[in-house]
Amino acid sequence: MLLPDNIHPQLSIYYNGSLVLKELKQHAKQQVFDLYQRIKSQYNMSFPTFMLCLDWLYLIDSAKIDDDGWVELCS
Repeated sequence: MLLPDNIHPQLSIYYNGSLVLKELKQHAKQQVFDLYQRIKSQYNMSFPTFMLCLDWLYLIDSAKIDDDGWVELCS
């Protein structure tokens, strides 16, 4: 869900995407699964939600993933 229609913003991709961005700002370049492990341990985010966040961050040109599985912030 991109925008929640109830009072639970933690279910939105916008909110969860901000958590992924926060982690990427601390460690600018990470492997996909290492990034997921950090997000999972801190926020208990599901893998499908994490992947939707990465897709959304890619679409808005905030993060990119290369062919080797490295995720990094776009400048």
